[in-house]
Formats: sequence, C-alpha cells, structure tokens
Amino acid sequence: MPTKVEKDQLTGTETTGHEWDGIKELNTPLPKWWVYVFYATIVWSLGYFVLYPAIPLGSTYTKGILGWSSREQVEEQLARAEERQAEFLNGIRESSLPEIVDDPTLFQFARQGGAVYFADNCAACHGAGGMGNPGGFPVLADDAWIWGGDLEAIHATIRHGVRWDDDPDTRFSMMPAYGDGLLTAEEIGQVADYVLSLSGAAPEGADPAAGAEIFAVQCAACHGENGTGLADLGAPNLTDAIWLYGGERSDVVAQITNPQHGVMPSWANRLDSEVVKMLTVYVHSLGGGQ
Repeated sequence: MPTKVEKDQLTGTETTGHEWDGIKELNTPLPKWWVYVFYATIVWSLGYFVLYPAIPLGSTYTKGILGWSSREQVEEQLARAEERQAEFLNGIRESSLPEIVDDPTLFQFARQGGAVYFADNCAACHGAGGMGNPGGFPVLADDAWIWGGDLEAIHATIRHGVRWDDDPDTRFSMMPAYGDGLLTAEEIGQVADYVLSLSGAAPEGADPAAGAEIFAVQCAACHGENGTGLADLGAPNLTDAIWLYGGERSDVVAQITNPQHGVMPSWANRLDSEVVKMLTVYVHSLGGGQ
C-alpha cells in the first residue's frame, strides 16, 4: 500500500508515496526538453499517419494524402537502372563472346555483372570466386576444365548444364562402375596405383605397370592414352593432381569401383541470354579460362 506523500530528508525531493522494503520512490519529473521532444514525436507521428501509408486494413491499407509507395519507388529506380544499362545489355546481346572480351567497356560491364549473377546463382556450389567446394563442385579458377575452358565451351556448359535431364543438349558423360563385375578388386587397385602414378602420387611399393595394361584397355578411350583427358567426352585429366572427388588411393579406388557423377542445372531457361554471356565472361576471367 502506498504511504503518504512526503519530502525525502536527504534530497528534499517530494516522494510519490510508494515505498518498497524501506526504499522510497522520489517524484523526480522528466527534463522539460525531453517532454517537449516526446510531444513533438507524437505530433510528427500524427502527420506521418496522414501523409504516408500507415494503417493496414485487411487486404489494403491507408494510402496517405501524398500517395507515396515504397514499392513504386523501387520499381521506378529499377526502371531507371534498366534504362541506363540498356545500351550495354543490347551490346552484349548482339555481340559474340570474343567481341565482348575485346571491347574494354563491354568486358568490364559483363565481368562486373557476371560477378553479381555468379554470387546469386553459382557460388552456393562453386564457392565465392569459383574456388570450388568438396563433394564434386569443381574449382573454376584453375586450369583444369572437364568440358573445356575456352569461351564457347564455358558458354555451352552454363547454357545446357551437366547431366540435366530437362535439357536435350546437356553435357553428358558416364563412367562405368568397374566394381560391378568389369574388374576385380585387385585389378581396380592396380588401375588406381597407375592413375596416381600419372601425377607422381603412386603409393610406396606400388607396381603401376600392371595397372597400365588395364588402363590402356578400359580407360584410355575416354581419358586418353596418357591420361590427359578428353574434354569432348567430359573425361578429366588424370595427370594434373587435381581431383574432383579426392586424391587419396581410397578415393580413386572408390571412384573406379562405383563412380560419382555430378549434376549441374541448365541455365538457358532460367537466365536471359545476355546474363549467361556475362557469367561466361566472368568465369573465363577468373584466371583459369583457356
């Protein structure tokens, strides 16, 4: 229960009449400047309610007498940006990839735009800046290209994807599962030792010669006689010590036994043609384009 109002003996300030455990509450008023600012914010808010959209009303809202809309403002800003970019986008749309690269202005626009679209659409798998990710997402900033690294090859890969069922022109290759009776476990181990020897990584005590004979019969048709790969078939180079699914002997054995096959979406029906070109230019410029 509140006690009677009295003055505090130490400060001389009147109390509110409330007391808790012997502690009395002082009745100290707010500074006048603070009170005035508070009243001003109330007036400001009332004006805001009248001038701008403020109160939700089911499926609509109060529009405000100014008729301002943040959505319309964004649409206007986007329209102005598209108008400013139209010249460059038309240039990219109407130019070939080599022409874009040879034109400093178009190249700069395409590369910067491609970086933005890459971050939105590709970096989740290929990593920021194309640095790749474990589990079959290749690095795009090195010199190893499964399907070729020139402008046209990169463009085709982005447009049609890899093993993408909805695109009849998708990149497609399929490595047999040699563990399904095509080779014995011993033969698979011998091939793995030979494959590792191509990049100087054969385990100590291995005899690659036995695996070389099997490789010539079973693998050279796709990976090449010397294991340098064939981009037309999507068969990677086995001599560069760059491994998509791991370079340990156990990883190579597993890939020969029951290979993993990555999938990449086709972007032709997801992104505009000029955006695909910008992505091509950006990926090609990361440092590993041929």
